[in-house]
Amino acid sequence: MTKLYLVRHAHSIYTPEELTRPLSEKGRKDALNVTERLKEEGIDVICSSPYKRAVETVEGIAGHINQEITLVEEMRERTLSSVPVENFQEAISSVWADPSLTLEGGESNLTAQKRGVEGIFKILEEYTGKNVVIGTHGNIMVLIMNYFDARYGVEFWRELEMPDVYCLAFHDRNLESVKRI
Repeated sequence: MTKLYLVRHAHSIYTPEELTRPLSEKGRKDALNVTERLKEEGIDVICSSPYKRAVETVEGIAGHINQEITLVEEMRERTLSSVPVENFQEAISSVWADPSLTLEGGESNLTAQKRGVEGIFKILEEYTGKNVVIGTHGNIMVLIMNYFDARYGVEFWRELEMPDVYCLAFHDRNLESVKRI
């Protein structure tokens, strides 16, 4: 059994630059809580989206187990659009209603999901039998979960917290269970 702990990043300070957006003061405090929640899980490996807020959310558990964080490009957040959207919630609803819909300069749900799932399969192959923390983002996390179980959709995404942690247990490439940590 391989366990993947998908960690939606903690609250961040909004900047238009996705890659370097840091955690807010509240986010840094909440990241400490993530570390506490994961300490008893027997974590072996830490991976993360290259986005700073995702890395900062899992730094504590990496330090606790004395492991470096492996950056996994496929775990970055989906690009909704390359231009500001007028109504974010409406835009999200649209792309979830039509998985092939692509907003200007963005990724469709299908494209982002394919990327995320490819990243998950690489991690499953490389770390078979391990407990792996993956620092990631809400939308790509739910798109990945949705690939394995259609119950995880836009309404589930709307209920996620910042941060949030879900353990996905796999046997080979088959999802066996999902548990909120």
